[in-house]
Amino acid sequence: MTAAVEAPEEVQPGLYDISADLYHSDPIPGGSLSSTGARKLATECPAKFKYWVDNPQPPKRHLDLGTAAHNVLLEAGDNIVVTEFDDWRTKAAREQRDAIRADGGVPLLFHEGEQLTAMVDQLRRHPEAAALLEPGSGVAEQSAFWEDQGIWRRARFDWLRHDGQLVDYKTTKSANPIDLPKVIHDWGYHQQQEYYLDAGLALDLVDPEKPFQFVLQEKEPPYLVVVTTCDPVARGIGRHLNDRALNTYALCRESGEWPGYLESPLTALPAWVERQYA
Repeated sequence: MTAAVEAPEEVQPGLYDISADLYHSDPIPGGSLSSTGARKLATECPAKFKYWVDNPQPPKRHLDLGTAAHNVLLEAGDNIVVTEFDDWRTKAAREQRDAIRADGGVPLLFHEGEQLTAMVDQLRRHPEAAALLEPGSGVAEQSAFWEDQGIWRRARFDWLRHDGQLVDYKTTKSANPIDLPKVIHDWGYHQQQEYYLDAGLALDLVDPEKPFQFVLQEKEPPYLVVVTTCDPVARGIGRHLNDRALNTYALCRESGEWPGYLESPLTALPAWVERQYA
C-alpha cells in the first residue's frame, strides 16, 4: 500500500497529445512518477533517483540513430536531418549538429542516414512488425497521466493501436532470442510493460485480451527484427518492482527525504565465488 500524497486538483487524468519535451519536463504540479523513474528507483537508491529528476541529461549521441528510426516509423520523421559529414570531428560538423539539436531536430551523419533507410525498409518487410506498426492503425507518442492511491503516474506510449493494443519499438544490439532475457532484464522492459498496461487499463484505453508487444530491431546489418512480449513470470517480477518503486517514491515524497546507500553494509563475495569454495 503506497502512502497517500495530496494530488493537485487542477490536473485531470487522461491521454494527452503533447510534445516529448513537455512530457519529460513533468507537467504535473508537485511531480509524478514515470515508467523510467520507476525503473531507476528499482535499481538505484532514492538519492540517485532524485538527482536524476533534478538534473536532466542532454541527448546522448549513441541514441540518435534509434531515435531517428523511432520517429520515422511512428511519426512523420520530419525532424530528422541527415548531414553531409562522415563524422563530427570538424568544427563545422559540430556547429551544424548543435544547431540541428537546438532547433529540435535529430542530426545524423551521412552513413547513418543510409542505415536509417535500410532499417525502416527491413522492418516494413517483417510481416508481424509491419502489421503492428501499420500507418493509420494507431496513434504515436501519446502521454498518459493518472492517479494511483494518491500518487500521480505518467507514461508515454510509442504506439497505441485503435484496436486497444500497445506496441513499443526498441533498437537493440541483439534481438537474438537467446539474448532477449538479458536485454529485457538489463533495460527493465518487464517493468515498462506492466507500467504501461497499468496506464492503459486505468484510463480504459487498452484491450486486456491483446498482449503488449515489443518490436525489437538490431542496429547493425541486416537489421533483424523480432516481436516479443514478456512471459507471466517476468510480468509478475516487473509488477512487484513497480509496486516497490511506487511505495518508495510515496514515502520519500511524504517525508521529503531521499536516502542514499545503507551505511556500513556487511559485504559478501559474489555468489559464484561462494559456490566455488563451498
